[in-house]
Amino acid sequence: MNFLEAVLYGIIQGLSEFLPVSSSGHLALLPYVIKIDDPGVVFDLMMHFGTALAVIVYFKNDIYRYAKTFTPQLANFKVGGEDRWFVRNFIFATMVSVFFILMLLPVSKLAREPWIIVFNLSFFGGMLWFADWKNNRANLLDEPMTEGFNWKLAGLIGMAQALAIFPGVSRSGITLTMALFLGMKRKEAGAFSFLLSLPIIIAGILKEIPDLMKTQDNSSLLILLTGVCTSFVVGWMTVHFFMKLIGRIELKYFAFYRWIIALIMFFIVLR
Repeated sequence: MNFLEAVLYGIIQGLSEFLPVSSSGHLALLPYVIKIDDPGVVFDLMMHFGTALAVIVYFKNDIYRYAKTFTPQLANFKVGGEDRWFVRNFIFATMVSVFFILMLLPVSKLAREPWIIVFNLSFFGGMLWFADWKNNRANLLDEPMTEGFNWKLAGLIGMAQALAIFPGVSRSGITLTMALFLGMKRKEAGAFSFLLSLPIIIAGILKEIPDLMKTQDNSSLLILLTGVCTSFVVGWMTVHFFMKLIGRIELKYFAFYRWIIALIMFFIVLR
């Protein structure tokens, strides 16, 4: 991989991570389109690190506010407060995600085949469209993440996030889909979805860093760093505009995009 290809990967990651279109699916399919060697899961993970940094920077004030709730009172469920309830739901959702990711991890390595990615783009695009259609016609919950311990809501969203280890599913897409099915407001669902990705991505990166340092020379590390920086800059711009639009734009358009990409990839793979 050269610097230009790393920049291309970073741009695609930054654009697609926060949109419900599957960044990992795009990255896994890219080698089939531009005829380069698949850089592998570790490179994809580092591209996610760039967009994780974008989430941290964009939500820095919220993260700081939530971090201040980590006191002994957090374990006392008799003590309320919107931020404490949000963090409790967040922690539970993360625990559920970790459990199911560990269960699905052995199978996920077999799911980078283009046919599987095409199916995931199509099927979960349909689920996103249906969830958004259903959500537009339902009575929305009143701040469900801040009014108490909503174990069912948090647990189901956490479980949904685990499915994103399969390329083509889309982490933001599947968590938004589940949140909309459960009646959450779009903007709150988007913020919760983006923040929920941080513990999983950071944990995955920490796990891979030792192997990454052993297998990469200085030149490869510079190329990798270029991709990470690109995904960070493009990712920050994307999350900034998406959070402004999410309350107004219908998510069916992202479903249409997924179906178009899946159709294009179907013919590319078929050929």
